[in-house]
Amino acid sequence: MSKLTPRKVNAFTFLNLPSAWWSGVRCTNIYGEKCEVQVTHNWFNKNPFKSLYFAVQSMAAELTTGALIMYYVQRYDIRLSMLVVENKSAFSKKATGKIKFSCCQGLAIKQAIKTMMETEEPQVIWVDSIGRNQVGEEVSRFSFKWSLKLKSPKQEKTLLRASAAI
Repeated sequence: MSKLTPRKVNAFTFLNLPSAWWSGVRCTNIYGEKCEVQVTHNWFNKNPFKSLYFAVQSMAAELTTGALIMYYVQRYDIRLSMLVVENKSAFSKKATGKIKFSCCQGLAIKQAIKTMMETEEPQVIWVDSIGRNQVGEEVSRFSFKWSLKLKSPKQEKTLLRASAAI
């Protein structure tokens, strides 16, 4: 199995999250403990207040957390359902220029997935992503509550039949 790279995350974004792709959201770094995503403020993703639209910031922040989950899903070669069930955000400064979002909770995600694999019970985990401007000032902070659940073989067969019927 090949390693999850920023290029693969960006290809996934292009194919599955086109609004994030066209808004300029790009993964720049991913490894076990951390994922970084960058987005540059421009005419396409701005708000009327001449800063980065909050929804674009949310897409970038969510991608840092979701990509880390995907990193471990691939690493452990498991099939799971993952869903954001709640989120919180705070904005502390105008987001202009290049904004880099970072999630540094890969080890917590790894532990939640290991617990899920051992117990076969769904797991819920809060994961944070912080957006910083080019001089390192925090512009926004997001928290995402992810629900993680192993797919059962029966569920996988049902999903395969449903997708084949489409």
